[in-house]
Amino acid sequence: MKRILFLAASLLLAACGPKAVKMPADAVALRSPDGQLELKFAVVDGVPLYTLDRAGKAVVLPSRLGYSLLDAKEDLDGGFTLTGTKFASLDETWAPVWGEEASIRNNYNELLVTMEQIPSTGSGTRAAQSGVSVTDPDYTGDLGNSSGKGNVMQVRFRLYDDGLGFRYEFPQENALTYFKVKEELTEFAMTGDHTAWWIPGDYDTQEYNYTESKLSGIKIRNEAMRLGNASAEGFSSNGVQTALQMKTDDGLYINIHEAEVVDYPTTNLLLTDGNVFRTWLTPDAEGVKGRLQAPCKSPWRTVMVCEKATDMLASRLILNLNEPCAIEDVTWIHPVKYMGVWWEMITGKSEWSYTYDYPSVRLGETDYAASKPHGRHGANNENVRRYIDFAAENGFDALLIEGWNEGWEDWFGHQKDAVFDFVTPYPDFDLPGLNEYAHSKGIRLVMHHETSSSTVN
Repeated sequence: MKRILFLAASLLLAACGPKAVKMPADAVALRSPDGQLELKFAVVDGVPLYTLDRAGKAVVLPSRLGYSLLDAKEDLDGGFTLTGTKFASLDETWAPVWGEEASIRNNYNELLVTMEQIPSTGSGTRAAQSGVSVTDPDYTGDLGNSSGKGNVMQVRFRLYDDGLGFRYEFPQENALTYFKVKEELTEFAMTGDHTAWWIPGDYDTQEYNYTESKLSGIKIRNEAMRLGNASAEGFSSNGVQTALQMKTDDGLYINIHEAEVVDYPTTNLLLTDGNVFRTWLTPDAEGVKGRLQAPCKSPWRTVMVCEKATDMLASRLILNLNEPCAIEDVTWIHPVKYMGVWWEMITGKSEWSYTYDYPSVRLGETDYAASKPHGRHGANNENVRRYIDFAAENGFDALLIEGWNEGWEDWFGHQKDAVFDFVTPYPDFDLPGLNEYAHSKGIRLVMHHETSSSTVN
């Protein structure tokens, strides 16, 4: 009967949509350090939900959290009881290795919620049995400690002045040990048909031109924007990639993205009915969207909220949510400003390859010196010297060069093992001479290597 009631409640939530769901009056609340942003969290009929407001106005409407799993008795999509809450805060300043600023402030308020999902035959959680009010802000519960009967899932929220970050955590003491993700069910329910700057959702590439449209225009324009080559694999006409930039009708800027993606698939976003986005993870070769082992955690899901586009650009929320640099000695890292012999190939002005004589190349056997150059090779001596001169005259530190090495004639889409020669230049590219010329001008050469995903090569 308990499972039937939960299923009925879930169907009702799905039918009504996020706008019809109301957060309870005793939802757990968290405010940003400046008090402008407010997060609310609650478990409604067993389903974890959150909202985000700014200055009393909704930014994210009630949105679900959870997972569907493969080879598991229970999905992590309902049947939860809130068993603990814990608040924290931090205000620190740290120094990045490089970037626009010498120091970055990391200032947030934090809420950690712990939920337990008891199987339908269970007798309930300890918190429920004891009658403790788990929505009391001062109650810390038995964080990370399961009764041994259910699945424990935590969500850690960090609220900054310019946005929200949250992630899932699965503690060691848990009925979940090794488990496979079918879908991550995280939602971002928008308040309207916002203007968006977006590129199509894709498992393989981000090399799309951005377009501007209303959210309602994503499905209409998605297919026309897709790349027609083997490096692109879209999954839905409603799919978009992160970072997704939006603007509301009243001028508020919203950005959905992620941070600290470690041992976990990257995510796209799927636009569903009612202007609701849902995470859409990149699957592996077997279709699994995550192989997790407790204790573990997901990447941070981020919602940046700013009044001005310049504030969005200046936000350090993503940097703050990533782990600190693990390299102790960073003195050898020197950021540079460089230009490249590259974009002219993208635009079609020149080509990466050297000749049209060889539709099939065998490295070490194909004699490029005996071939007829097609005359459109971009990485040639004269052109590269021209770039070096320009870079030296305009304050650049280095010049990146693509298409200088043998193998570009047949590299794409053939699944060959020995694709590129990573040390042998084409006949019209004098690597030692160009390197000497570049250094005489105070410029360093950065030699591009295309791996083409050929692990053998």
